[in-house]
Amino acid sequence: MNKPVERVLIYRLGSLGDTLVALPSLHLVARAFPAAERRMLTNVPVASKAAAAAAVLGESGLVHGYQSYPVGLRDLRALWRLRAEIRAWRPDVLVYLAAGRGVKNARRDALFFRLCGIRRMVGVPVSEELQKHRWLEDKGVLEAEASRLARCIAELGDAHLEAAASWDLRLTQEEKTRAAQVLEPAAGLPLIAVSVGTKVQSKDWGKENWRALLAQMATAYPGHALALAGAREEHAVSEFAAEGWRQVPGAGPVMNVCGELTPRQSAAMFAHARLFVGHDSGPMHLAASVQTPCVAIFSARNKPAVWFPYGQRHRVVYHQTDCWGCGLETCIAQKKKCLTSITVEEVLAQVREQLETLVPSAGKL
Repeated sequence: MNKPVERVLIYRLGSLGDTLVALPSLHLVARAFPAAERRMLTNVPVASKAAAAAAVLGESGLVHGYQSYPVGLRDLRALWRLRAEIRAWRPDVLVYLAAGRGVKNARRDALFFRLCGIRRMVGVPVSEELQKHRWLEDKGVLEAEASRLARCIAELGDAHLEAAASWDLRLTQEEKTRAAQVLEPAAGLPLIAVSVGTKVQSKDWGKENWRALLAQMATAYPGHALALAGAREEHAVSEFAAEGWRQVPGAGPVMNVCGELTPRQSAAMFAHARLFVGHDSGPMHLAASVQTPCVAIFSARNKPAVWFPYGQRHRVVYHQTDCWGCGLETCIAQKKKCLTSITVEEVLAQVREQLETLVPSAGKL
């Protein structure tokens, strides 16, 4: 008779967006091992704007605890201490949900976890097929990272990527109440949520573009309220952008809550919005997770669709330039031509299409 699984270690690195695209896989792990204690081995956030996995998952119950370590850890003594800590906990199963970093690295990771005493491993991508995103011929794009992760752990079952429940953050009543409090100035008006910040220069559309877009949105939709969300460091640039909205006569109220909400409270706020508009960013994935339609502005640093908001309710503005897939965090030589070629009018057209054709979901303002 097989010994029941009591402890499951989940290996997933990254911050806000990386954690959110793994939600369907985390729900699947919880279904596969409902009685087990589930801990996540993850990295210490590399930037002040980056949210730790614990801040994203909160009290959802998908994960019960965390073990963190610095990205790029190579110190042998520190690695040995990490091994000792994992071994002392005695995981029965490892569920590997790391990004594809090459077969060689995956095999090295598997060896490390075997040295930690883990015998059963699920999802270690030791083949090119599991490392890479499949090309979807019918759509002309690569599969989403959420889909690749689910494919890696398919032995556990179906992750049901298309089901809203698979993206459920299980927000608490306290988190929902806090979101409602910051939205009180909206006074029941339909809400548009925006996030103009980004951690990466190559993803930044530019504050002047955002200011111009919000001015045109305020003109087109005078009966709406605007909420801007993001990290505390993004408060000033959000204020600059919001002036475009405020300067339009008759524009609705503006709430700049950058730095005032946790990631989960931000998700609860996005759940009230008719539409989210933002960069390729963590807040975009938060909005998508609560089933709020998105208009997302993407640079071409990644190939199309891997990090797009998941689902059919979203619109993505993406220009496929000759340097697409560069992976650059800072773009100097090409002057961010994939982003600077995106016009305010182009984004506004997507906003109009969303607001004027989609039926608001139940529970939206």
